[in-house]
Amino acid sequence: MIATQLSTAIKHTRAHSAAGRFNDKAAVVSRSAVHSVQRPKQRSQSHAKLTTCRAVKEQTATSAGPSTEWFQKIVQLPAKQRGCHIITRNLLQELPELGEYEVGMANLFVMHTSASLTINENASSDVPLDLNDSLDRIAPEGPHYRHADEGSDDMPAHVKSSLMGASLNIPVRQGQFAMGTWQGLYLNEHRNHGGSRKVCVTIQGQKRSDGRKYPASRW
Repeated sequence: MIATQLSTAIKHTRAHSAAGRFNDKAAVVSRSAVHSVQRPKQRSQSHAKLTTCRAVKEQTATSAGPSTEWFQKIVQLPAKQRGCHIITRNLLQELPELGEYEVGMANLFVMHTSASLTINENASSDVPLDLNDSLDRIAPEGPHYRHADEGSDDMPAHVKSSLMGASLNIPVRQGQFAMGTWQGLYLNEHRNHGGSRKVCVTIQGQKRSDGRKYPASRW
């Protein structure tokens, strides 16, 4: 009877082991099937990304607009007396190339340390006078400066130049400076006898696609 029980237990053990091996094989086959289904999907996603990148590059190359062009010129302005002077018309007369540009930016840079540039009202003749008087009150002449080698008006001129600034950035639109109706370009001469002044004009932008020029500015 004992032998019969042992034989039955051995049979159950063998059956259980066989079932376990079968289940393990089934799990392996199942995982392999899942991987075989997922891999083509991953390859498909990678292919889709590559196709999208190529499409973006082709679209960028196709939609590239006109190239940006640079222009630079030094404009020599005649000597002016001490004070603030509207130079919009004088400057534009020296820049016929401006009419070639559809859109862009212009940088004006005065190449001196005793003069400055600014934008202010162009209608009333009192504005330039009041502006100069205000600068004289802010930086008056006198013996209170260390730098006095070049005259009593020299160091105040340096102060005024730093306060007002040496450069301006102006938008360019359809061959003109895109300024307001009552805005004008000022050259501020801070010395009694400053002499001729140089302004470096640099334009970056896109020219008209038809190669023509816009009419001269209304200024």
